[in-house]
Amino acid sequence: MSLTSGIHCPRTPLRRFLDRELSAGAHPLRKSFRARDQSDQILMPGPGVGTEAGNVGTAIDYRLRLAFTTADPVDHVARAGILLTGATVDSYDSDARQRMREVGDELAARLEETVLALQLDNRELPMDRAHDEEEDLARILIAAAWYQVNYRTSIGFAYTPLAISAREDPGAFTLDRLLDLPHRDMVADVVAQLYKAADGPLDALRARTRPEDCTPGPTFPAARISADADLAVDGLLLDFKSTRYPRSLRQAEAWQLLGYLLLDTADQYRIDTVGLYLSRSGTLASWPVEEYLELLGACRRDLTVFRGAFTELLEGCTADAQPYEQEEESRVRLLLRRLASVADPGHCLVCTQPCPGSGRRPREFCSTWCRGRAQTLRTRGLLPGGPDVLLPRPRKERLDLPEDAEVVSLTACLPR
Repeated sequence: MSLTSGIHCPRTPLRRFLDRELSAGAHPLRKSFRARDQSDQILMPGPGVGTEAGNVGTAIDYRLRLAFTTADPVDHVARAGILLTGATVDSYDSDARQRMREVGDELAARLEETVLALQLDNRELPMDRAHDEEEDLARILIAAAWYQVNYRTSIGFAYTPLAISAREDPGAFTLDRLLDLPHRDMVADVVAQLYKAADGPLDALRARTRPEDCTPGPTFPAARISADADLAVDGLLLDFKSTRYPRSLRQAEAWQLLGYLLLDTADQYRIDTVGLYLSRSGTLASWPVEEYLELLGACRRDLTVFRGAFTELLEGCTADAQPYEQEEESRVRLLLRRLASVADPGHCLVCTQPCPGSGRRPREFCSTWCRGRAQTLRTRGLLPGGPDVLLPRPRKERLDLPEDAEVVSLTACLPR
């Protein structure tokens, strides 16, 4: 299971659970974020980045983590992607698979050697290095990002420049060939975002911390869902974003950060603050956990109880997949109903917090915001009194016609 895929689809049990529990939606948090955003210039990628923007984002995330700690010079996802090239789908011949694996091992060794030589987490040195060193490192990190794609989706990996080059001519596929593949605009984009970070609040955060207080790519192995955040820094859970629209703060990003917080059930990282760093605007925004939950309108203000309910959801169903079968949907509804926060008498039906006193009849909502939000939640089946959440529409079946069937264009039937 994947936290990201479960959050992005509105019909998954995971998303339905969070949408109901976070009664305020993302609007109050977005407003708070924009108040913290003092950026006046946004870095935009060059035309050569094109569809590789996601891999450029992975590369700059990787580079920023290395500035805080080099405890894991080669990301565990990149290592896994390299290992998987040996068992890639049949569209690759054995020579291509072998060369991708061999070159991947060489890349990992080069990355580890480069990171340690540059002492990237040394606080006595600045965050950035010489321009040519940063360009060489950016090429290595972009190549590592392509191997990460293989771990996340083998279909997407087939369209990376790495896989295409190895498939076309396995004999000519070398580490030097791989490092020549990233477009110069991709390299320049990674370096520019690093320079912006080196002259902003992220550099100040780095100066206040020690490498041993930082955990790169924190994971949650006890959870029944795959998720890896970007950085845990002395109680701060930080997620890096390289979006071109850094002031928008989409709901999925807010939900994702909360998901990481809920998955840390053993309090392994002792998270007391959560934050986002937007690498194209240089904005660092953070909130104490209590404030973050309050801005989202979390019905379960007690983090321990919230984590317990979230864990029970993950154990009770395939939380990141849409339930297409009626029996499966019924089980999900029963589970969600059992996990629902119940508003006690005199408490708000939306956020379950105490309502202000009234000399007349008891109030149902604590504020005008919750009153307006209630209708939205009811319409979506996330509050009692509204319709049940409907099953997803069935997949369209392809209509098989006889080979000699005549197909008539719809436009030919329209009156002229």
